[in-house]
Amino acid sequence: MEWGLVLTVSILTLLFLFATGMPIFIAFLVVNVGGVFLLFGANGFGMFSNSLYNTVTQETLMAIPLFVLMGEILFRSDAVRILIDAIDKLVGNIRGRHYILVTALSTVFGALSGSAVAVAAMLGRSVLPTMDERGYDKRLSVSAVIGGASLAPIIPPSLLVIMVGSMVDVSIAKLLIAGILPGVLLAFMMVVYTYIRILRDSTLEPPREEVARPPVGAKELFGALAQTLPFLIVIFSVMGLIMLGVATPNESAATGVLGALIAAAIFKKLSFKMFYQSLIGTCMISAMILIIIACSMFFGQLLSFTGATTGLVTMASELGLPVLGTFFVLMFIPFVLCMFVDLFAVMLIAIPIYEPLLGVYGFDPIWFWMLFLINMTLGSMTPPFGYTIFALKGAAPDFSMEDVYGGAWPMVGLFILGMAIMYAFPGIVTFLPSFF
Repeated sequence: MEWGLVLTVSILTLLFLFATGMPIFIAFLVVNVGGVFLLFGANGFGMFSNSLYNTVTQETLMAIPLFVLMGEILFRSDAVRILIDAIDKLVGNIRGRHYILVTALSTVFGALSGSAVAVAAMLGRSVLPTMDERGYDKRLSVSAVIGGASLAPIIPPSLLVIMVGSMVDVSIAKLLIAGILPGVLLAFMMVVYTYIRILRDSTLEPPREEVARPPVGAKELFGALAQTLPFLIVIFSVMGLIMLGVATPNESAATGVLGALIAAAIFKKLSFKMFYQSLIGTCMISAMILIIIACSMFFGQLLSFTGATTGLVTMASELGLPVLGTFFVLMFIPFVLCMFVDLFAVMLIAIPIYEPLLGVYGFDPIWFWMLFLINMTLGSMTPPFGYTIFALKGAAPDFSMEDVYGGAWPMVGLFILGMAIMYAFPGIVTFLPSFF
């Protein structure tokens, strides 16, 4: 069977199953089981089970349940609610302050964890319900969370950056540093977009009289500042230990759980019942996310085995287009693939083919691979297949798929605009690494 036909049939089948309302992981299972049977017969199911086992036991995925647990503890200890109340007092009646706060939180945790899926799941569980209860627009709330979470593979520390640097002849340190300014630029664009939306449509946040606070005195301001300190413990337990070289990203996720427990104890919400409920919630959410990722990765393996993925990438590299056209095609292919295939799978296949092309077309390696990472992140949050939005939906079941898709599309547009700016001004990516 030709790879083009395999790719088309696979995508159309998944779209049809999604349209029927079938759960995401079941749709992938149906396609995967059908593909195994058609390609290998009954003997292929051993490979299928081994692939699922090898995926869910990967060390790189350990951060997901740990960060979900951290989110569960913060959610059940009211840490997020207390933090939002404190920020209300500190920033006053600035319009859209909660959206700005959510964007900042998702960006910070994205930088801390390096996993967009983990951050989307954590904040989807802890932040989105609070925003919904307060009457904020669901789609704009989703935009704030998913946009910041999608910066996880870009802002250091990033496991994807380390993986790319280990596969190509590029300094991993420079590649890590190169993600700082692009991450800040994209986060700033998200804040500007949110503020413009609120200025144009006041119904996107609760009525001013409902959320307006009376002027607060110095005593209340100091009290609000003190309420933020336990949350700073959580941030330090993750980011601080990484920056000090004490913990790896996976270890920092574990210390983040410890920091969340300390914050819960400070808020006098730590109890065996709360911790038990957090563990149960973590098991349910993490199991669903890991199953989706495992099925998605096996789907990518099937496409690779049939030659569909390699054929698509090779076709793009052999078109003989000018430099700008070649760059667009080289970005478009992983963008499409990352909508429904795991980022690691795309990287393993595309990087060996792309690397020889950099010298031919004169692309700066640091600049190209950073845009490559941003582009793959963009694909992973693009409807209808992006598994980052699947993780967010799984963690926030009260939000409809239409709300999640509607919140993701504006962020897709912002990321595309950000990439265009970085293409026109490559110094945004290469400026900081040039000092090392």
